[in-house]
Amino acid sequence: MQTPGFHPRAALTALALSLATCAAAAQGWPAKPITLVVPFPPGGSSDVLARALTTPLSQSLGQPVIVESKPGAGATLGADYVAKAKPDGYTLLMGAVHHTIATSVYKKLPYDFEKSFAPVTTVALVPNVLVINAKSPATDVKSLIALAKASPGKLSYGSNGNGTVQHLIGTQFSSQTGIDILHVPYKGSAPLTTDLLGGQVDMSFDTLPPVVQHIKGGKLRALAVTTARRSSTLPDVPTLAEAGLKDFDQGTWFGILAPVGTPKEVVAKLNAEMVRIIQSPDFRKRMEEAGAEPVGNTPAEMAAQIRDDTAKYAKLVKDAKVAID
Repeated sequence: MQTPGFHPRAALTALALSLATCAAAAQGWPAKPITLVVPFPPGGSSDVLARALTTPLSQSLGQPVIVESKPGAGATLGADYVAKAKPDGYTLLMGAVHHTIATSVYKKLPYDFEKSFAPVTTVALVPNVLVINAKSPATDVKSLIALAKASPGKLSYGSNGNGTVQHLIGTQFSSQTGIDILHVPYKGSAPLTTDLLGGQVDMSFDTLPPVVQHIKGGKLRALAVTTARRSSTLPDVPTLAEAGLKDFDQGTWFGILAPVGTPKEVVAKLNAEMVRIIQSPDFRKRMEEAGAEPVGNTPAEMAAQIRDDTAKYAKLVKDAKVAID
């Protein structure tokens, strides 16, 4: 039985016109500058990766790709902005593993990270590293733990905000070692690193790019990387597992996402151009210098990564009893 007022031919015509409009828009894309939203302040890993990608991407697309910082609320403010943007390929997000954690940490997010975005590609995987000020008396993980146990609640660690991977690593580190350390959330790596260098915070579990030059320059001391394998950038620095923390394997990935509903042709073109850049020798060299491992996968592979990490961190968040209203 046909619904009153419903005309199949008219509906099919409208659908065909809609598909034709989308295809035409995709063919003419990009016709204006593209904005890549970084949900952290300038100077952090997401900003470093974004700028390394956007320069060659601007050249290949023939339009400027502008990096715009929208920090706050553990990277969720920038994500919300992009989720609500017009799905036309002109507003993109530099997403990260933090967003899969936020799904479980924040009780009321204004978007669904798995449903509100169309994955494009994972740009790079970046090891996190436990670093302290070089003036600290601790010389390794064991002596840092002893120092913390001697003064419960006195030592502090900084993160890129509540619900970020640095926050969760700090919680897991504290739980496994039985120490009491204070969590100090920042809006991003740049202000955190400034305070770490100045002695306002005692340690961090940040990604390598913001701190690697300070480590090599002797201002910060790297005690361990948080991934299962050592970093090729800091081959002499042990893993936390090697330092006695069983099965410790946490790192950070960064990738590009568009608002859901972005034409598939646009997503496919973005993926093709970005993967070509990510796999280029110049980009790989820049990533090696920053301590990152370039990826460049398919949208489907990135979607699977997001789905798996969301489930993985949901359990870790529950076990650590981390929650934000």
